[in-house]
Amino acid sequence: MTNTYTPPKIWTWDKENGGNWSSTNRPIAGATHDKELPRGAHPYQLHSLGTPNGVKVTVMFEELLMAGHDAEYDAWPIDIGAGDQFGSGFVEINPNSKIPALLDYSTTPPTRVFESASILMHLAEKFGAFIPTDPAKRTEMLNWLFWQMGSAPYLGGGFGHFYAYAPYPMEYPIDRFAMEVKRQLDVLDRHLAENEFMAGDEYTIADMAIWPWYGGLVLGWQYDAAEFLQVHSYTHVVRWAEQIWARPAVKRGRMVNREKLPERHSASDFDGLSWDD
Repeated sequence: MTNTYTPPKIWTWDKENGGNWSSTNRPIAGATHDKELPRGAHPYQLHSLGTPNGVKVTVMFEELLMAGHDAEYDAWPIDIGAGDQFGSGFVEINPNSKIPALLDYSTTPPTRVFESASILMHLAEKFGAFIPTDPAKRTEMLNWLFWQMGSAPYLGGGFGHFYAYAPYPMEYPIDRFAMEVKRQLDVLDRHLAENEFMAGDEYTIADMAIWPWYGGLVLGWQYDAAEFLQVHSYTHVVRWAEQIWARPAVKRGRMVNREKLPERHSASDFDGLSWDD
């Protein structure tokens, strides 16, 4: 760690100095190349990747299907390491060039939906599922849904980046973000000590949003940091994470747009695949 760095008067981008995954970001928006997106047979066309933000949406689709809703979808991979998110077709759906992004062809004209929480809300309201009807419970669910959207960047882009992906270990940012992540886990642990799910006794899209990030962390999947953060001490978060992981739709959703199932077009695509991590 060095304390000799002095910021220049004008910042310039050095794309070679960003560590692992540095190619996934740049300081300007817009497309870098022309690339049309594929389209499958179903009304819902998801363009995503099996990161925590992507898993939120594939879990939602699989939960909807298992609950009997007509929510069949195609899931196409976006290789962020190769810059697919900067292709013209993807940028038309999401000008922010981040996964996931959805085109809903059940409307005329098709509806574009980007940002994972927006996609979850769009689907929950469309199908009347995994969203409370009671106004107080709905508000509580929204509290936690937007808590996740504001908090997870400290876990991912903050702690995860500096702990696992930065060019070299840096004490100050790792300590700063580890402290914040542990505080967030304590927030969840205290809440889940008194509630089965995030919105009380009802499984909702708030759980689907929070679980891939914080559930994955306490189950040992995120950044190889379980021991470092002593995640086993958050017993109520662990209970909740294991309870959700036991759901078949969650296991299916976590496989989509990953190595085991790069594309998903029908339920039969899961045939012969193990749900184990």
